[in-house]
Amino acid sequence: TEMIIRTLSPSKLKRLLSFSLTSHTHPNLINPAPSIPPPVFHPQQHPYSLNPAKTLFLRHSSSPPNTQFPPPPLTRDGNYDESTSQSLLICPGCGISMQGVDRGKPGFFVKPLPKSPDYKQPINQSRFLEETHISDSVKTGMLTEPKNAEQENPNPNSNFSLLEKPLVCSRCHSLRYYGQVKDPTVENLLPDFDFDHTVGRRLNLVTGARTVVLMVVDAVDFDGSFPRVVAKLVSKTIDENYRGWKEGKSGNVPRLVLVVTKIDLLPSSIAPNTFERWVRARAKEGGATKLTSVHLVSAVRDWGLKNLVDDVVGLAGKRGQVWAIGAQNAGKSTLINAIGKCVSGSVTHLTEAPVPGTTLGIVRVEGVLQGQAKLFDTPGLLHPHQISTRLTREEQRLVHISKELKPRTYRIKAGHSVHIAGLMRVDIEVSSADSIYVTVWASPLLPLHMGKTEKISKMLEDHFGRQLQPPIGQSRVAELGEWVRKEVRVSGICWDSSSVDIAAAGLGWFAIGLKGEARLGVWTYDGVDLSVRNALVPHKSRNFEVAGFTISKIVSKADRASNKQQKNEITKKKKVKKPNDSDAAAPASSISLTFDAQPSSS
Repeated sequence: TEMIIRTLSPSKLKRLLSFSLTSHTHPNLINPAPSIPPPVFHPQQHPYSLNPAKTLFLRHSSSPPNTQFPPPPLTRDGNYDESTSQSLLICPGCGISMQGVDRGKPGFFVKPLPKSPDYKQPINQSRFLEETHISDSVKTGMLTEPKNAEQENPNPNSNFSLLEKPLVCSRCHSLRYYGQVKDPTVENLLPDFDFDHTVGRRLNLVTGARTVVLMVVDAVDFDGSFPRVVAKLVSKTIDENYRGWKEGKSGNVPRLVLVVTKIDLLPSSIAPNTFERWVRARAKEGGATKLTSVHLVSAVRDWGLKNLVDDVVGLAGKRGQVWAIGAQNAGKSTLINAIGKCVSGSVTHLTEAPVPGTTLGIVRVEGVLQGQAKLFDTPGLLHPHQISTRLTREEQRLVHISKELKPRTYRIKAGHSVHIAGLMRVDIEVSSADSIYVTVWASPLLPLHMGKTEKISKMLEDHFGRQLQPPIGQSRVAELGEWVRKEVRVSGICWDSSSVDIAAAGLGWFAIGLKGEARLGVWTYDGVDLSVRNALVPHKSRNFEVAGFTISKIVSKADRASNKQQKNEITKKKKVKKPNDSDAAAPASSISLTFDAQPSSS
């Protein structure tokens, strides 16, 4: 029997043992118990194998979908209302109502199983050579904990005492740990964030708590991320309520604070006072005529946060409401997290990611402002005129600016053009000056090209979607829309500094420096907003770029693919046109005959 047992597999041996235990009874028992049938395997109840050797080390990482949280109505109101936040489970990362039933709808989450406090205790890692014999625990496959855990880990709080992590939806979990969204199409089920309905109607109330609007704008995409609709609406409300307050009526006059984020991405040579004057002028042109204050901050380096917090706390008081409003990917959530650390040192749980539309609903941030004052983070406003909204996730990574901008300058004449990837182009059509300095301010990952305008048609056919990316792939060129032209007339008084910027929303800008006048043709996709403004950064690069493509990984990769394709085509042609031996011998004989005939004729 021992030899038979050794030859049997664990699964067959288990069946044999269960059958022997249930079919035999003890001889001393007068009334033996009825035989118990062997257990029946149900895949739905036991999803894993019944083999004890395999199930010994398995552990549930998460529980199945929780049916106690049915899908709520699709909305972006979040937890603005305290009664709503108590009845619904709101994701603290993005503000969406959470549900545990349908994976194909927004807000899906999986509630993790509770873990024991010592699940991260260290394992006894003593070497086998130091033991006098192999212990029974090793033979049976079980691992034993150390006898004195305090000696192995004298300070367990420093290594294994972790802060309790908040329960977030699966989308926030994917953004935090993987930097991407598994299924972006799920977000299309949500309605667009209606600022007028959600926040605008509360601003029109003449009674109630004071309202402070933080209008967050991206420094490197000021015109593209500036919320013109919000600026005009808040400025209009301020005028109407202030007029009523002057007449003796009750009027709740909102405060409008402009916050320019990501100033660490601008060149360090910009003077703060000059930049603030430039910001106020651009904001006034955009409709923000009633600004209470302007703050230039960097949430990454904590620049300007202290002054911003003091100003907001003073404006909001003890019962005010502070609303952070801005375009998608303008940096609202990152700014609020930095404010939370600056005020009380507490860590807020808003999800941060370089992905447009990270926040899906209104999120009430607790523990930041004093008293009963409340701070709200809102979903990013969708600006269809930004070119980044048309790009894929991979293309957005190339356009995204994550480091301090560096200038790339060309010295060109009329009849030449400069490309920023396959997204924007400027043609120098007519110029009174001999030379024009064109400086590109955009992501360093984007390839550039300078060449003659007369060769543009060949450039579009051969290099768009290849060397000039994005768009990635020639099929994406048609998907982005029609390539349209806008005429721009510029003038300048010196070559040393740039005088005019031509900016494309969501991409970057051309800075033009010249002494004289010029007519330019600016090309981009239909619907992308182009703005002509005074130069933000007047200086240019000391070293000029040369004609052709700039050095980049995209161009190198495309060149290697193109060269490989050309070699394959040449090899195929040689194989098709390879002559046979008889054809190859005929020309040689004819050549020798003509060569021998020449001396005899002379």
